[in-house]
Amino acid sequence: MAAEALMAPGRRVVLAEAMPSPARKFLMAGKSGLNLTKDEPLPEFRARFTAGTGALPVGQRSLDRWRTRRPTPGYFSTEDMGPSEVKAWAEGLGVALFTGSTGRVFPVGMKASPLLRAWLARLGAGGVELRTRWRWCGLEGGFRFEGGQVLRPKVAVLALGGASWPRLGSDAGWVPMLRAAGVELAPFRPANMGFRVSWSGQMARHFGAPVKGAALLVGGAARRGEWVISAAGIEGGGIYELAAAIRDGAAASVDLAPDLEAGVLAARFARPRGKLSVGNWLRRVLGDPVKVALLMEWGRPLPEDPEALARLAKALPLRHEGPMGLYRAISSAGGITDAALTADLELRALPGVFACGEMLDWEAPTGGYLLTGCFSTGLRAGRAAACRLAGL
Repeated sequence: MAAEALMAPGRRVVLAEAMPSPARKFLMAGKSGLNLTKDEPLPEFRARFTAGTGALPVGQRSLDRWRTRRPTPGYFSTEDMGPSEVKAWAEGLGVALFTGSTGRVFPVGMKASPLLRAWLARLGAGGVELRTRWRWCGLEGGFRFEGGQVLRPKVAVLALGGASWPRLGSDAGWVPMLRAAGVELAPFRPANMGFRVSWSGQMARHFGAPVKGAALLVGGAARRGEWVISAAGIEGGGIYELAAAIRDGAAASVDLAPDLEAGVLAARFARPRGKLSVGNWLRRVLGDPVKVALLMEWGRPLPEDPEALARLAKALPLRHEGPMGLYRAISSAGGITDAALTADLELRALPGVFACGEMLDWEAPTGGYLLTGCFSTGLRAGRAAACRLAGL
């Protein structure tokens, strides 16, 4: 996106890609349909972006205070490329789109590769030179790459990714170089990730099973979305929605019956159990063996009083041992801090060098926000670099 903003007749733009082929994480996103953006009003859309992990001490407990302490970074503006602009850009590449019932926007073909091919073709036609297997390794005498190549550009845009899915290229190998150059960095932490749970043996039969029709409660926020029980713990969109708050210390619980008031649920628990086993009796009340398994896993010893049992089922403590690692997180928090950047994403310590995407210390949930955020910051950095070239 930065290269597209920089390309112009008579201007030489080199896109140095460390991997054998470009955009591997973009292609990975296409495996789940390539959710490009979320079609919703811009104020609501922007509200989903927050400053990353450097904005909050670990252990913060209140979700309200967590939100207050995590404002959108000063440089961040999806007005550069918000939902409407992303849709127009993709359609301009000849990619037909559709908007799902939740507002998520996808290519009709549900794949990333056709869009990427069209994009690379447009960049090539505009004179952008793509050089693969060019891994940046130092700043001595210019931008030095493994193999001995050195580039001395008038401006440079860094789009090196964060620290999640390192096998796709975003391995944070750039961190020591920028830190040595005086760029302030916040440590990377996982974002949009699952949480580790040491399950009892009885839970093995439910590995891979989705949790449906439940609500996740964190502070004053409640989200209803499907998530999955895995051998490693809990994962999936319903968890990712509030994962940052849980990661940063907010207590979480699960409402196993969000469509029932506590009194109604208590009345159901008060019915005679007869000869039914505890598990079968709970299954009759809750209607889902996965919910029963979670109640028995995280709620024991179960209270005998129907009202107390209903309260427990409506606010079952989510017990976990911390977030899963960066290697399997969808995105990362941390990176270049707000203070290290100008409003145009220029590095204060390295004039003429700009940065964008997941290198920066911001985060957002899945659902189209992450890609739009990367597009937006890439476009802003590229435009600012072009203005600097023009002496504006």
